[in-house]
Amino acid sequence: MSNEDHKLKHSQRIHQKETKIKRQVKIAKEYGLDVSEPHKFIKHHAMNCGIPNCVMCGNPRKIWGEKTIQEKKFEEKSDE
Repeated sequence: MSNEDHKLKHSQRIHQKETKIKRQVKIAKEYGLDVSEPHKFIKHHAMNCGIPNCVMCGNPRKIWGEKTIQEKKFEEKSDE
């Protein structure tokens, strides 16, 4: 039922997740953050506080009314 391609892709996906977790755990340890549950770093970055209204982590359009970096890049490209 399962072939070698499927097994290879599955193992690559698992490896990618583990690598991302290890990278975020390393960052968290460098900054002295709690690493008791390393699996939480799959979808949550170590330096993100998780508060959407935070001045450092929040969306600039929502906080100050200015455009995001991606929107600025798009406008710069379209002006050329």
